[in-house]
Amino acid sequence: MPPPMTPFASVRALTFRSRPVATFRPSAACVKRTFADEKDGRLPQAQAGQVGPNMQQQEHVSEEQAKMSKMMGQEGPDIEGQGTPVQDILKEDKEARKTAPEVMKASVKNPQSAQNARPGEPAGGRRDFSTLARRRMAETSQHMDSAPFDPAMIPSDDQRATFTGYTAESQPPTPAPESLQAEKTGHKFPLPNLPLPPNSNHKYRYDPVVQQVTNLLMRDGKKATAQRNMHVILSTLRTASPPSYNPARPLLPGAPPASHLPLHPVLYLTLAIDSVAPLLRIRSQRGAAGGGVALQIPVPLGLRQRRRTAFMWILDAASKRKSRGSGNDMFALRVAEELIAVVEV
Repeated sequence: MPPPMTPFASVRALTFRSRPVATFRPSAACVKRTFADEKDGRLPQAQAGQVGPNMQQQEHVSEEQAKMSKMMGQEGPDIEGQGTPVQDILKEDKEARKTAPEVMKASVKNPQSAQNARPGEPAGGRRDFSTLARRRMAETSQHMDSAPFDPAMIPSDDQRATFTGYTAESQPPTPAPESLQAEKTGHKFPLPNLPLPPNSNHKYRYDPVVQQVTNLLMRDGKKATAQRNMHVILSTLRTASPPSYNPARPLLPGAPPASHLPLHPVLYLTLAIDSVAPLLRIRSQRGAAGGGVALQIPVPLGLRQRRRTAFMWILDAASKRKSRGSGNDMFALRVAEELIAVVEV
């Protein structure tokens, strides 16, 4: 027997949706201002019992002093004519007088002399304080002039010729041709003298030894770190005490006195590297002696090769030194100590 059918089952399956109600939103053009400025430009007035703008402001010091003088029956400052002088305020305010300048204090103590004093003359005809900041300059200059000067600090002509290539007979640089000078007439600066100095190019402005050692100190392409270490090395050589030469192990011929090295840290570095740099290397060539026997052949080294080999030896010895502390500059300090040891030992 089939189940009975009820009409309510189909009614429950139907859904009823409400119709959306349209809402009215006023546009920006329909918004009206609830206030308006006066046509004559007057500001709106505050209501009775309320505080409006620009009201209850603190009075000026002259107005306050005038009211106080009026209440106490005294003669106050002239507000209409001019403001209150600073001296009058300092007379009444003791706290401000403590921090006032000395000139103001003197004018408050003796007002008659301050009024009669000339513009360039202080109150009272003299000052109880000094404004001279360099009173001991003359004494210092006399002391510096009387200090003894060691003539050994001046390098000789032989030392200059050895380390800088300077000679007394060297010709001065030739000036630029007159034709080129005539073409540049009217320029602010004349043409430079020829030949140009070796460090005039910005790419080669450093000493060749400093540039090569900086590249050897560089690791992982960090040039800035290598330059900082080079700066620490040169600063240590400059601030260190003069080394003591060992007669048993002489340095390069024509080396300057030991007292000159801290004054020229680049010369200090060059002398230490060139003193231990090898002149040649031994190359083994198989079969050159006949019968398959290798022959040892000496091969001369170039200047950069010699300095590179010497500095790599110095780096190897510096890495074995014990560090005296911790920090980013300890490696550079060990290299500087090894350079000083090379010159002394």
